[in-house]
Amino acid sequence: MVELLKDMKIGELLVSKGLISQEQLEQALEYQKKYGGRLGWILASLGYIRRLDLFRTIAQHLGLEFWEDFDKMKRFVDPNFIKRFDPYQLAQYEVIPVKYIGEKVIVFTSDPRSQRLNSFVKKHFPDKELSEIVITDLDLIKLLEFFFRDQFIDKAVHGLFYISPNYSASVVFSKGQVVAMGIFLYVSLFWIYYDVVSYIIVLLFLIQVFYVSAILFKLVISLAGTKSEMQQFVTDEEIKSLDERDLPVYTVLVPVYKEPEVISILINSLKKIDYPQNKLDVILLLEEDDKETYEAAKAQNPPVNWRFVIVPPSLPKTKPKACNYGLFFARGKYLTIYDAEDIPEPDQLKKAVVSFMKGKDEYICFQAALNYFNKDENFLTKMFTLEYSYWFDYLLPGLYNLRLPIPLGGTSNHFDVEKLREIGAWDPFNTTEDADLGVRAFGKGYKVGVINSTTYEEANARVKNWIRQRSRWVKGYMQTWLVHLRNSRRLYKSVGLRGFLAFHMLIGGTPLTFLINPIMWVLFTFWLLTQTKAIDVFFPPAVLYLSLFNLLFGNFIGIYLNMLAVFRRKYYELLPYALLNPLYWILHSIASYKALYELFTKPFYWQKTQHGITKYKPPLQETV
Repeated sequence: MVELLKDMKIGELLVSKGLISQEQLEQALEYQKKYGGRLGWILASLGYIRRLDLFRTIAQHLGLEFWEDFDKMKRFVDPNFIKRFDPYQLAQYEVIPVKYIGEKVIVFTSDPRSQRLNSFVKKHFPDKELSEIVITDLDLIKLLEFFFRDQFIDKAVHGLFYISPNYSASVVFSKGQVVAMGIFLYVSLFWIYYDVVSYIIVLLFLIQVFYVSAILFKLVISLAGTKSEMQQFVTDEEIKSLDERDLPVYTVLVPVYKEPEVISILINSLKKIDYPQNKLDVILLLEEDDKETYEAAKAQNPPVNWRFVIVPPSLPKTKPKACNYGLFFARGKYLTIYDAEDIPEPDQLKKAVVSFMKGKDEYICFQAALNYFNKDENFLTKMFTLEYSYWFDYLLPGLYNLRLPIPLGGTSNHFDVEKLREIGAWDPFNTTEDADLGVRAFGKGYKVGVINSTTYEEANARVKNWIRQRSRWVKGYMQTWLVHLRNSRRLYKSVGLRGFLAFHMLIGGTPLTFLINPIMWVLFTFWLLTQTKAIDVFFPPAVLYLSLFNLLFGNFIGIYLNMLAVFRRKYYELLPYALLNPLYWILHSIASYKALYELFTKPFYWQKTQHGITKYKPPLQETV
C-alpha cells in the first residue's frame, strides 16, 4: 500500500482521498504552469486543502511518518541534543534534530526530502543515516519556541545591541550627552544672571537662523522631489516582462495588537495582490494577551501560506520587537511590513522585485508611498492626507534623488532579508524604528530607494488618537537623533557632509521646530495684541528682519509645499485646506511636548494607535 501511494502523484493522491476535487487539481496545475512551485503548496495556498491534510498527505506520498501530537513531539526530543544547534539556523532550514538512535539521526521537518534539508544534513551529519518525521510548519515553530524561547526573546530585544551597541536606543542619553546638557544649562544660567538681554538676543537669532535653514532645506529637497513627476521608477512594461515562475518567495510581516475589527482588511487585500499566492509567506505577529485579534484572524480562515506567530511577553512591548521575532521565521528573499488596515496596490511586490533587480546589491530597502482611503472624513484626515502626500510624494523622492539618508515609513518598506539581518534589523527600544533603520542602513553603506506604488491606510480621525500616534513618532525621532549624535564623527564619515546636514535638519530639526513654534507664536501674538515696545530690545535689526522673513516666507513655503501634494495626487478638493496648515502645526507642537516629557519619563513606551474607527469602508473590502 505504501509503495502504491509513493507511485501516485501528489495531486492524484489528494483526489483519491477526497481532499480536493478534480476541478481544483486542474486549476492548481494551470496555476503551477504559470507561476511554478510545488503542487501541494499551491493547493494549500489557494485554500483548497487544510494544513494538516497537506502535511499528512505529503508524508504518505513520501513513505514517511507524520506526527501531529505536540506533547509526543516534545517528549521525543532530546533537549541536550537539540541545544547543540543554532535555533535561528534551524528555523531557516525548517528542521529540528531530535536524537541519535544507533547510527541514525532522527529529525523533525516540515520540508521533507528538500534541498535545504539535504544541505543541513550534509553539514552536520555527513556520515549518519537520516530518518525524517514530518510535522507541520506551525508545530515546528512551536517546538523551536518551546526549547529556545529565552534565546528568541533575548535576540528580538537585544540583537541590535549585541551587534552594534552604539546604535541601540536602550540607553536614552549617553554620558557625553548628559555632560553636554549640564554644561549648556550652566552656561545659560551664568549668562542669564550677568546679561539676560544679550542671552535672549543670541538665542532668538540662532532660532531664526535655524528656521531659515529648515525652510531652505525643505524647499531644496522638495524641488528635487518634483523630478519624480517626470520619471517612473518601475514601468508597466518591466512588470509584464517578469517571468512569474522565477519570482522569489516574499515574506509579509503583519504586526497587530488589539485590532480584531480591521484584520479582515489586510487579509482581503493580500488575496487580491498580484503575486503568486504560493510564493507569499505571510506571518501574522500576535501578542500572547491578544485573544480577540487571534480569534478574528482565525475566523477569516486564511490559506496555509499564512502563519500565526505568538510573540512571547517581554519588555519593551513594541512593534519593532515583534518584527524582529517574526524575522526569525521568515522564508522570503524579500520582506515587507503591512499594518492590519493596509491596502497595498496590487502590483507593489512586483515593483519591489524589479527595483531590487535593477539596483542589484546596492539597495537594502525600497519604500512605497503611504496615503489614506478616508481622506474626506473630517478636517484632521484631510490635513493628515496633505501631510502624507507631501512627505511620500515629494520629500522622500527628493532625498532619494539627492542621495541622502531616507527615514523609512512604518509600513510598505521592502527589504532584502539577508541585508536586514546583517545590520541587526529593527531597534525594539526606538518608537520610530523605521526612521532609525533607514538612517542606519545608509550609514552602513546601503542605499534606500523609493518605488512608485502606494499603500492606502486609515487616517487618524480623532484628535486624541492622533496626538498619541504623533507623540510616539516624534519621540522616536528624538531617540534616533540622540543615538546617532553619540558619535558625530562616525556619522559624518558614514553619510558624508550632505547626509550629515540632512540628518540633523530632518531628524533633529523636525522635533525642534515643533517645540520652538509655540514659544514664537506666543511672543508674536503678545506683541500683536499689545503693541508693546518692551520686547523691542530683544529684536535688533538682524533678528527682526530674519523673524519677518520666517513669518512671511516660512509660512508661505509650508502652505505651498502642501499645495504641491494636492496637484500631484489630484486631490483638488483639499486645496483650501492647505491654507490652514499653521493650525495643523499646533497639534504637532502639543504632540511634541508630550513626546519630550515621555522621553524622560517612559522612553520605550509604545503609544498604541487605535484603528478601525473610521466610518469609511476600505475600497478593496467592498469587492470581496
